[in-house]
This record gives sequence, structure tokens and C-alpha cells, in this order.
Amino acid sequence: MADPIDIARLLRWGSSQLEAVSPSPGLDAEILLARVLKTDRSHLRAWPEKTPDTLQQREFEVLVQRRAGGTPIAYLTGEKEFWSLALRVSPDTLVPRPETEKLVETALALLDTQATLRIADLGTGSGAIALALASECPQWQIIATDKHPDALRVARNNATRLSLQHLDFRQGDWLQALTGENELDAIISNPPYVAADDPHLQTLKQEPSHALVAGTDGLDAIREIITRSNGHLRTQGWLLLEHGADQGPAVRELMESARYHVVHTIRDDAGLERITAGRCSSSQGAHT
Repeated sequence: MADPIDIARLLRWGSSQLEAVSPSPGLDAEILLARVLKTDRSHLRAWPEKTPDTLQQREFEVLVQRRAGGTPIAYLTGEKEFWSLALRVSPDTLVPRPETEKLVETALALLDTQATLRIADLGTGSGAIALALASECPQWQIIATDKHPDALRVARNNATRLSLQHLDFRQGDWLQALTGENELDAIISNPPYVAADDPHLQTLKQEPSHALVAGTDGLDAIREIITRSNGHLRTQGWLLLEHGADQGPAVRELMESARYHVVHTIRDDAGLERITAGRCSSSQGAHT
């Protein structure tokens, strides 16, 4: 496209370029062009005959090409909405998924939203879960942990930008970040749960593998969290984990073997087993 062309034609071109990579190529094209023009999508629809300048057109082409190459739309815009919060994301963090909102819903349903609870979100990434809970229950004390300092920096910046309080960001690998904590009301996590040889990883190669892959069966992180978390929970404290749609039976068995009770799995809006929860039967003292 050598000469400037109008918004309508740009969107048609962008959509055609993204058909092979995106389930919503038209929406992706609108999001990218709106970002380039520093406007909203409604403006594009209201003024389809307007002609962006050559530099704007070129910037749009570059973004479309990167999206066609598999870069998530959130990395191109630097932002992803989760629980009605506009979260900044980066290649250091997993892009928050809509299905993870079910984990937030489950926590709010099982826990006392009026009490002053102490909660941990393990592997917080962009901070999506911790920040969503903080926005709903500002009196909760939430520890958000991540092994990777760059991801933790993104989460901390999101909290500051959204003016959310009572968050304690800690660096550490899973339960190591909770040293000294043995009376938590809940531990919540969306850990990596994809098997190392899963073919779906090819479509996720732009996202950090450490946030996706967990050993040969996809359960390494889940197994570690379950076997070591009861030492950090108060008696009757909750453990809530997101997992793969086919991992419910294995996660329930792991929880029951670790002496959790009231173990049950919640299905997502597509009817797939997505969240497993269990209550700690007794506190065993903090593990390191």
C-alpha cells in the first residue's frame, strides 16, 4: 500500500491478513488501527472515509504483520482487559485469559468478602488475579508472588496505576515466597499446566514458556503447590487452582492425597473442568 488509503480499506486489508492467525481478524484490525490513530473503535466506524497519513498507515501495516506472525494482540497494544481492569502486559507475562476470571469468581464465592482475610496469589504475572480480588475486596491483605522480577515489576506497576492497596509483592518460586506465612486464609494460583510436548504450544510461542509449561504431564507446578501449601494455610483455609480441562481428576486426587477435604471442581462457561478447590484439614507449620 504505497499511497494513503481510507480507514475502511485499511481495515479490510488488515482483516484479510489476519484470517489465518486470529479467530477475530476484524476485531484485531480495529484494535490495532485505533491504537495507531489514538482513538477508539467507534471512531473508525463513524468515519470510515477518513484517510490516515502515510506514517500511520505504515505503523498499522507493521502491527498487522507482527500479529500475523503470532504476536498476541495484547503485546502489540501493551494492554489487556481482565475483570474490567485495564492491565498492562508485556512479553514477560502471560496474557490474562477470560477463563481465569472463573478463578476470581470462585474465590469470591467461597471466601468471606466482608472479612479481613490474608490471601496469596502464586505466580501473579501481570497481577490479574491479585488485582481483581483487591478491586472487589479492598480490605483483604493480598500477597502476590512471582519468581521472575520483570513480571513482578509489571504487576506492581499495574497496582500503582490502578490505585489498588493492601498488596504485598514478593519474589520467589511458588511457596518459597511465603516463608513465615502459616495462617493464610487462601492460596490461589493459575500456574503453568501445559505438558512439554503439547502441540498447542506452537500457537503460544510468543508467550513466556515458564508461564505455560510444567513438565511432561503438565502437573509439576500444581503438584508442588498442593504438596507444600497446607503448611501455609490456616485450618479450613482454601486452596484454589486453575488447571487444564482434562486435569480435573488428577488434581482432585493430588489434593485428597495431601489431606485436603471438600475437594471439588468448578466448570467454566464452556462446561469444561477448570478450577479445583479444597480446604486444608490441619495446619502443619510453614514449609520452606
